[in-house]
Formats: sequence, structure tokens, C-alpha cells
Amino acid sequence: MQFRKAEVGETAAIAAMWHKGWHEGHAAHVPGDLVATRTIEEFRTRTAGYIAQTTVLEVDGQIAGFHMLEGDELYQFYVATDFRGSGVAAALMRHVEETLGGRQAWLACAVGNARAAAFYEKCGWRQAATEEYLVETADGPKAVSCWRYVKDLPPAA
Repeated sequence: MQFRKAEVGETAAIAAMWHKGWHEGHAAHVPGDLVATRTIEEFRTRTAGYIAQTTVLEVDGQIAGFHMLEGDELYQFYVATDFRGSGVAAALMRHVEETLGGRQAWLACAVGNARAAAFYEKCGWRQAATEEYLVETADGPKAVSCWRYVKDLPPAA
């Protein structure tokens, strides 16, 4: 396993993973008008805008997962289908926590996304609130009901 900054040439691959994972985890829990905006093209545009904030986890030459950070927020976190259940998600989360160490980090999880919520709780994150979270779309921000998870992270070693 190797963590590294994402490269511009990987935008399409990261966007495809994000698109697939987002639809699997969120489509059943968010308004239909938001689902309609979540096209592969939108994910490519969003990925390109966040590529400098993206870290990939590479396993045997393949991108097994990625995370995007925005300040104290774990903005995006996805694992490729073929790597789920392999320990990649736990390794990726440890990397997030080490990177954000020394502060209280947070993330938003769509209300109803029980699989993601269970993973975050297993990693020691705690649900602090339910709130309206503004997600970006090509048509402007849209409010989504989310669970806010937080974790006080020790300083990086």
C-alpha cells in the first residue's frame, strides 16, 4: 500500500470511483433532484477542482481508494469496490486521521447511509448532530440532511 497525492491524469479514474460509490451510498437517502445532478461529468468536474486536496491509496498499481480534505473536514472518502473488505478503508482512515492530527476533525454522512455510519463509528468517530449540509452541484448548493461526525485527533507522531 502506498499513499500519495493524486495526479491530474488520474482525474477520470477518481471521478469514476466517486460517482459509483456516491450512487451506491447516497442515492437512496437524498432528494431525487440531487441524484439527477450527480452525473459522471459532474464528478469529473468536481474531482478536477479538488485534485490538489486528494490523496490516493495505491495497491499493486491500482487506485484502491481516495480521500479529499477541506480544512478540518474529511470532505470525501471512497474505496474501490474490488478493495472493500480488504482493510483498505481502515488504512485510508488511519491516513486521514494522521494527516488531520492535533484537532477535532469532522465529516458529513447522509442520514440513512448506515453502512458508512457504522464504519465511521467503528473507527471511533461519534455522531455529534443532525444538520442540513450544503452540497455543491453545477446548479448551486443543495441542502441535504446529514449526520455530523466528529473525532478529536491526537497530534501526528
